[in-house]
Amino acid sequence: MKMRKGVIMRAKLKFAIGILTLTTIIASCSSTKNLKEGESLYVKGNVIIDSDTISKENKEKLSTYLQSSLMPKPNKRLAGVPFKLYFNNMAGDSANKNMIKRFFKKIGEEPVLLSDVNREYNENLLRNRMENIGFFNAEVRSDTLVEEKKATINYTAKPNLIYRIQSVKFDIDSTSQLGRDILSSSDKSLLQIGKNYSLDVILNERDRIDNDLKNKGYYYFSPDYILVEVDSSHRNNRVDMYVTVKKETPAQAKIPSKINKIYIFPNYTETSSGYQRSTRNAELFDSSYYFIDRRRTFRKPVIANHIFFKPGDVYNRTAHNQTISHLVNLNSWKFVKNNFVDSKEVPNALDVYYYLTPLPKKSLRVELLGKMASVYNGTEVNVNWTLRNAFKGAEQLSFNVFGGYETQTGGNADLNSSYYRYGMEATVTFPRILSPFGHINPSRRFIPKTYVKGRYEFLNRRKAYTLNSIALDYGYIWQESEEKQHDLALLEITYVQPKGISETYQKQMDTIPALRHAIDPQFTIGPNYNFTFQNTMKQHLKNTFYFKGNLDLSGNILGLIKGADFNKGKTFKLFDAYFSQYIKISGDGRHYLKLSENSQLASRVSLGLSYSYGNSRSLPYLKQYYVGGPNSIRAFGARAIGPGTLAPEKLSNGLFYADQTGDIKLELNTEYRAKLAGFVHWAAFIDAGNVWLQREDVNKPGAKFSKNFLNELAVGGGAGLRFDFTFLIVRTDFSIPFRIPYLPKGERWVFKDIDFGSSKWRKDNLMFNLAIGYPF
Repeated sequence: MKMRKGVIMRAKLKFAIGILTLTTIIASCSSTKNLKEGESLYVKGNVIIDSDTISKENKEKLSTYLQSSLMPKPNKRLAGVPFKLYFNNMAGDSANKNMIKRFFKKIGEEPVLLSDVNREYNENLLRNRMENIGFFNAEVRSDTLVEEKKATINYTAKPNLIYRIQSVKFDIDSTSQLGRDILSSSDKSLLQIGKNYSLDVILNERDRIDNDLKNKGYYYFSPDYILVEVDSSHRNNRVDMYVTVKKETPAQAKIPSKINKIYIFPNYTETSSGYQRSTRNAELFDSSYYFIDRRRTFRKPVIANHIFFKPGDVYNRTAHNQTISHLVNLNSWKFVKNNFVDSKEVPNALDVYYYLTPLPKKSLRVELLGKMASVYNGTEVNVNWTLRNAFKGAEQLSFNVFGGYETQTGGNADLNSSYYRYGMEATVTFPRILSPFGHINPSRRFIPKTYVKGRYEFLNRRKAYTLNSIALDYGYIWQESEEKQHDLALLEITYVQPKGISETYQKQMDTIPALRHAIDPQFTIGPNYNFTFQNTMKQHLKNTFYFKGNLDLSGNILGLIKGADFNKGKTFKLFDAYFSQYIKISGDGRHYLKLSENSQLASRVSLGLSYSYGNSRSLPYLKQYYVGGPNSIRAFGARAIGPGTLAPEKLSNGLFYADQTGDIKLELNTEYRAKLAGFVHWAAFIDAGNVWLQREDVNKPGAKFSKNFLNELAVGGGAGLRFDFTFLIVRTDFSIPFRIPYLPKGERWVFKDIDFGSSKWRKDNLMFNLAIGYPF
């Protein structure tokens, strides 16, 4: 059964309409209808800052901070509606007699009443919170407002003057080793003169001292042994701080510890006897590590390379954490535990035990996926078999067999009504860099990996053509830091060969040359390098960034050997396909500006450049750039823009466009994102971009890149909702074109044509995208 594009659009709209309908039904209910006489629903607690010395911006921050401390919390709301309370009310008191009502009761929420709120407790809590940040003489009062059984409590907080640090003194015995080690890092103290008093800063300073001492061998030291005394007796709102070591600190905590013996259990299984098992059958390796592994399940040098202690080393927390991190990231053990025990042989020394519980050596995972896009609907199945510790060196061997079927719900039924594909991918990953130059680790903190991949795929587009493709990769992945990652494929080979081209497709191909490019035999061979930088995980930063750069080379050595020159007619085939020669550079940069706790401005610049030469005139189809679609320029269909001012070519029934691809790409996006209520967010966005060809093509007039490229950008914009379920983000976007590049000059901006009241205009211009995750 074939469905038209308009039908599919209406089907997709049901998702958004359903949510709005449910919200409307819930909103029509009363939140107080089940309250008893004299009861009031607690709906909100406000904190009002009464101060003439605090700026408006800081008042808002302080109010938000204090308000988050109030107890209890009112019933949860979505778009201002206490939906969980409504579910509870719909269930009523007779929920046990009805299955549907029991369900509503389960997902519902009991009303939070005014009688549940202890105002005196909250007043003391707010005073305590203000004292913790330096407002020692804070005052708090409260009052209650009840309207139609709904209660709001207003807390008026008067901070008065804040206390600041006047002096910091480390009152430490400098004659002891512990004292000298603490004083050696006192210049890095978080307690700064002129800053306001803060309990959090004091606690962080104790942790800082403890971390510093842990890296100097003080295994038994604790932040609780540090005392920070505060003298606030001055009348100038100033405090003096004295950092000392508590007298009751144990003697063992005042002495650095060294590492004595290191025991490793690579094949450990927990028993009732606890972690420390017998070491009688231990085998000494490299004069440093005792292995207890009778079955020899792991090669000793592999594990030893990831242990950052050696006998005689002073204990160091960095080495401690780094060892655990490496062992975990080898992905061979379910549990990684370690134990430091006082040595019975050497004073002030520790014996170290590593207990490694292996993951199952083999595992099987089956995934069944459903797809829904603007043109295709379908299913896909993936069966993944993994063999861990394949060669006793924490290697991982995986086989993935996949297959899928998709049917077109709009478009050219003769050529693209449906297709199926299947294939297999095999990957071997080594937790080290395999190099003729020996063991290489660019960063001791992270584990580098070597990978070898092979992939075969068969695609049958039924009445159009079939494609056989083979891909081989060999390369390295390594992390330079938490923010920087490198992926170098020393050799990347892709081979695509078409078969069984139908007469119908051949006729369309003669009319629309773009269709020919999609089935050209393709052969690329060369290195591929990716660099990724991101600090978006640092949520405390106002500005965060993401950047991914790519350098892709193909056929350079082959071209030199063969002397290929397309312009002189010297082109050569390899395995019955013209091998590609090109240099391709891509960059994707993103900036996230945090405007508030619940809003941000996200922007992206995506740039792609390429130069084809020798054996090639343009990039192979699989390597070309395109724009449009739910994660690109959302007002246009996927691959439906460009290249340049070339209009998309419709096929026979006028519903399907040939893919529009190019050798050069520019895309710009910006999106304002904000929270509405609960898990519902919204966004407004503007997208712009296009693709171009490197050279003139008589079949594609206006497609070549020129100095007028800015006048050839497609522009669109719109708005949409995001439903953030934590584990899944569902995105709905409505967008319309603002600028259409293939229209005549002077007519490309189409604001004057916008007509939401016209069904024909909406059908031709209003684009709805339903997608998973953010577009960037």
